[in-house]
Amino acid sequence: MANKISDETIEYVGILAKLELSDEEKEAAKADMEKMLDYIDTLNELDTTGVEPMSHVFPVNNVFREDVVTNGDGRADTLANAPQRKEDTFEVPRTIG
Repeated sequence: MANKISDETIEYVGILAKLELSDEEKEAAKADMEKMLDYIDTLNELDTTGVEPMSHVFPVNNVFREDVVTNGDGRADTLANAPQRKEDTFEVPRTIG
């Protein structure tokens, strides 16, 4: 099957992709797109009766777990070496007048 891509289609695709193509690049793009469409037509000829549609080659499953803190917040260890503290925070010199 020979899918024909028009010059207008290539121009439009170039605009959408924000590409400036030379005449040679446009011809190469047309040939590539025609080959891709021909391949898709070939795939459409396959008998897919009974084949389940899928979105990924491998099965994708969500893994859910409880949102439980297991390592604590480490606040005391974090603040242990602070030069200055104000309650449970670092105290730093004012930098904006």
